[in-house]
Amino acid sequence: MTEAVPPPPTPQPPSSQPPSSQPPSTPVAGPPTTGPPIAVPPPLEPFTPGGTTALGGEHTGLGYSPAMAVRTLGLTKRYGPLVAIDDLNLNVPAGAVFGLIGPNGAGKTTTFSILATLLEPTSGSVEVAGHDPANEAQQVRGRIGFMPDSLGVYDNLRVEEYLEFFASCYRIPRTEWPSLVDGLLELVDLTGKRQDWVDSLSRGMKQRLSLARTLVHDPDVLILDEPASGLDPRARIELRELLGELQTMGKTIIISSHILAELEEICTDVAILEAGRLLAQGPPRAILEQLGGTRTIQVRLGDGSTRDYTVGSDAEQQALLKRLIVEEELPVTEFTEIGAGLEQLFMQITEGRVQ
Repeated sequence: MTEAVPPPPTPQPPSSQPPSSQPPSTPVAGPPTTGPPIAVPPPLEPFTPGGTTALGGEHTGLGYSPAMAVRTLGLTKRYGPLVAIDDLNLNVPAGAVFGLIGPNGAGKTTTFSILATLLEPTSGSVEVAGHDPANEAQQVRGRIGFMPDSLGVYDNLRVEEYLEFFASCYRIPRTEWPSLVDGLLELVDLTGKRQDWVDSLSRGMKQRLSLARTLVHDPDVLILDEPASGLDPRARIELRELLGELQTMGKTIIISSHILAELEEICTDVAILEAGRLLAQGPPRAILEQLGGTRTIQVRLGDGSTRDYTVGSDAEQQALLKRLIVEEELPVTEFTEIGAGLEQLFMQITEGRVQ
């Protein structure tokens, strides 16, 4: 992807500002006449787009650490008597694929809205790429790409025009648009749909286009709220592969989903929420071991028979394999861990409480 040319660090009056930092003089397209509302970022002052590894910035009271892309401390959000988020402490490592897991009403969308500067917390501290979303909204918006769970699209725009519109919202120079759009469409595999109307796309294609929109300004952190919702199996697989590619580019990805098997394949870390409270966070296997959970290992032998063993840690699992092969000299053809995924972890930790 081609990065936008950074505008001058100090905006100048329009009459003396260099042409390269001016927003386009002619809008790409007028406001939609039909269709659901779309999440359009508010007008921005010129900012320096984020890179794939840079996470610098002034600390906001949490003690900025480039090793953490997102951190919250005592984050709380109340709606009258309802506590949507209750004293939430999150630590999202830079470069991680971080899954936010919880039942409906657990506070996932509220948390995402606060990180994306759309809501202000009742209390607590938040840091996104070194900035406070409540007090440094402009800096945060320049460093994140937010894909809400229900994103409207412009029905009267073509795919190319849709991306160009958001490039203009982020004040990316018009000369950058052709290469930027080319790169984004290639990344999400929509090059052949460039001239198609947005409303003619399938649900999966619209999701990929929405993801491309979040990448227009090359953000450091992607916040994706239920991106696989309503997708067919092939579209979910394609989305999962795309997220893996974005991780290799150095992006930090925070994602929520009810499809735990999907998250299990891509997440390096997870946080489990219930009724607005954080129950556990970290690598799934580490959480399971901290809880004293066990795993079932199924061993298939050369004659086709199977045996099940129970272990409590990676060390026990390695010792079992060594004993079976070296000491007992059994003809092991398969050594598989079963029933130790996110679903088991989720059921073990949560109680089914709702707010």
